[in-house]
Amino acid sequence: MTDDTQARIAEAVNGNEVLLFMKGSPLFPQCGFSSRAVAILDHLGVEYGSVDVLQDQAIRQGIKQFSDWPTIPQLYVKGEFVGGSDIMMEMYETGELAELMQKSGVAQKAA
Repeated sequence: MTDDTQARIAEAVNGNEVLLFMKGSPLFPQCGFSSRAVAILDHLGVEYGSVDVLQDQAIRQGIKQFSDWPTIPQLYVKGEFVGGSDIMMEMYETGELAELMQKSGVAQKAA
């Protein structure tokens, strides 16, 4: 991964309270795992940013090195890597993800 790609990823991660690296966009997810991740975040009602890795091959490959996690989607909360779709689902089902968002002071979407 180039320094430029590393810097762009770090800027995106640190520039959003909650950031989802995904395939597609929240309105049009391009894979089932990304769709599930979006559904979880939407159900929690938190504000989040997203990066469509399909639009930039360097980001698509670089994010896997950045997090040392081989799959996409990837969720970051307050700059910290949380996990992929399966971990998000498990944390959502146990209430851990909602608790993490609340403890981190993540903004809720306006009603």
